[in-house]
Amino acid sequence: MPRRLQILRKTPAALGYSFPAEWERHSGTWFSWPRPEGISFPDKYQTIPENIARIFEQIAPRERVHVNVPNGNYERIVREQLTAAGCSLRNIFFHHIKTNECWCRDHGPAFVVKHSRGKRSMAIVDWGFNAWGGKYPPYDDDDAVPTRIAEELKLPVFYPAIIMEGGAVDFNGQGTILTTTDCLLNKNRNPKLNQKQIEKYLKDYYGQQKICWLTGGIAGDDTDGHIDDLARFISPRKIVIALEPDPKDENHRVLKDVRKQLNHLRDQSGREFEIVEIPMPKRVEYDHQRLPATYVNFYFINGALLVPTYRDRRNDRKAIEILQSHLPKRKVIGFDCTELIWGLGAIHCLSQQQPG
Repeated sequence: MPRRLQILRKTPAALGYSFPAEWERHSGTWFSWPRPEGISFPDKYQTIPENIARIFEQIAPRERVHVNVPNGNYERIVREQLTAAGCSLRNIFFHHIKTNECWCRDHGPAFVVKHSRGKRSMAIVDWGFNAWGGKYPPYDDDDAVPTRIAEELKLPVFYPAIIMEGGAVDFNGQGTILTTTDCLLNKNRNPKLNQKQIEKYLKDYYGQQKICWLTGGIAGDDTDGHIDDLARFISPRKIVIALEPDPKDENHRVLKDVRKQLNHLRDQSGREFEIVEIPMPKRVEYDHQRLPATYVNFYFINGALLVPTYRDRRNDRKAIEILQSHLPKRKVIGFDCTELIWGLGAIHCLSQQQPG
């Protein structure tokens, strides 16, 4: 371990750190650039650089864009790809950090912050990563990403020494985490830990007080039920869920059941949540495979919300309109993720925020 890396032995909660809500101000967003030889976009990689360039175009005017690439040669290639797509390189910063795949939400750093005596400090939680239960080896480079970023930013690091993915948890910014039993209690993650023990890790290392559990996951989701495909906070008291009205669709019953579960959840102060319902997009398939298309995989950036869309004119528009009505001070922007979803993830899965 490099000597310059400061390892914090106590937990973030014990030292006064907590994980901010995604809508709080960012200094930047981190991405891991997908490699042509990676497994995420078989036979479709050629469509991906331009799609990611369009995402960068929305983020870069509002906050820094940090991009992990394996080395200087890859940096040159990616710069050329972005330029060819008409994307300005202004406010885009490259880091020579190797990754196996591009899903920075799950393998990237969890930035925690604390405020003390008028000063703000930041640290990184480096959770273990095993490629969603060991499904897609190798994943050693992905697992090392948070520490590599901590080295570059000269930030201290916490090591919980258990498996956790960023897409498995969502935060209301007031002390509550939303997650699923399907993922965090799956034996392919932390088989020796029970629910109570996992809750303690979540509270201790994210600096939170309350864990709200849901059971369910949408069709096509290979993560075993990540919350960022199912239900998300858009404010401390509001949770968005997408519903599928067609009883013949395999998502219908699951989402209907999750909607009922939401009625019984309470926040860190014992208060009910306001539930915001949006539609699911029409079924998205590629190569006879059902893909996990949902509008809930949105991502907050400074002043805006990026919402994945899927060329479903009616439901795309309806989802954006509903979200915009609940976020009047933020610009809600639809972004076509029809190609990206072949990687079984969308905007939120690709990104990881760094607090401002």
